[in-house]
Amino acid sequence: MEHIIEMKGISKIYKTGDEDTVALQDIDLTVTRGEFLAIMGPSGSGKSTLMHIMGLLDGPTVGQYFLEGRDVSRLNDSSLARLRNQKIGFVFQQFNLLPRTTVLGNVLLPTIYGRLKNSRSRALQVIEEVGLSDRVNHTSNQLSGGQMQRVAIARALVMNPAIILADEPTGNLDSKRSLEIIDIFRKINSRGSTVIIITHEEHIARNANRTIRLLDGKIISNTERIA
Repeated sequence: MEHIIEMKGISKIYKTGDEDTVALQDIDLTVTRGEFLAIMGPSGSGKSTLMHIMGLLDGPTVGQYFLEGRDVSRLNDSSLARLRNQKIGFVFQQFNLLPRTTVLGNVLLPTIYGRLKNSRSRALQVIEEVGLSDRVNHTSNQLSGGQMQRVAIARALVMNPAIILADEPTGNLDSKRSLEIIDIFRKINSRGSTVIIITHEEHIARNANRTIRLLDGKIISNTERIA
């Protein structure tokens, strides 16, 4: 099986005054292309730091990170930004939508930097995929929480990235809307995209093929789901 992500000896250390804070310590991790992975851990366990490194939003202090076989650990900021735009779609707990911009406008945002051909037709396609074709011209502040998260997912999909990274994507939703969002992620994964979800909710993690648990910056378990 092809590895889309390979991390070797990844550590992340932050300087806080005269002290060092170790957020991640000696992480070895591979993610197979097309996998659905959940990352769990209590507050301060390092899961957000791990997601930021996976998403090229931050770099390791020590170690190597290979994305699709390319060592991205030492790329400059502009190269990282370009690769991030092309390869990774982000979904956040707080949605991060522009409130007075339409659904279509929000979904088109990544295409402005990425200069995607036929961007409008692609945006309309992913909006339809998340079930919001009847809300294309609504502004995001006219939508429910579940609808806003669907917009965020469509925005993450518009560049057809290899990886979807979702940070607590159901954290602001009720149980019914959470299940609807997870069903969308399962459909995305079934089409071949790699989906990685950061969550503290056991019932959300159970939808993944594999669950990694972190504690104090270390991987303490790596469990595959039994079908």
